[in-house]
Amino acid sequence: MHWMVDGYNVIRRDPALASHEARSIEAGRDALCRLLARAVRESGETFTVVFDGARRTGGDPGGGRVQVIFSRPPASADDELRRLAAAVREGAVVVSSDRAVQDAARRAGAVAVSAEAFLEAVESTPDEGAEDPDDVEDEPRRGPSHRRSREARAAERVLRRLRNR
Repeated sequence: MHWMVDGYNVIRRDPALASHEARSIEAGRDALCRLLARAVRESGETFTVVFDGARRTGGDPGGGRVQVIFSRPPASADDELRRLAAAVREGAVVVSSDRAVQDAARRAGAVAVSAEAFLEAVESTPDEGAEDPDDVEDEPRRGPSHRRSREARAAERVLRRLRNR
């Protein structure tokens, strides 16, 4: 899977990452890239993080472990995520809580995951993601009104990959 992350969208939904960004925008980006580099090591997945605007400072914020893309104005990070999702299609997972980005990703055939769900999965320990056999219902759910959407099931499948690393 190729994970495509809406950088500032994720940073601003996590208190720890947001506290780094409060010191400086570069510190926020670096903290997110370190989190993603850990996810790369633990999962073996591919991650690309997209930020708005051109980078103004030197250095590789991902330490070579995470591909970092800065959108070129007038394009936004959202535009870049839409373009990447359309290029990768079924193998893509787009991480953003922006509904328009999620909808565009799904139309392109990618899986869309909210920033909050992604953060929960990537920050969990492997045992936290395991299903407890006592939590499984005895009676299976029946009928279409009880079944989660195809998109929700796809998102849960890809998030499980991060949790069960």
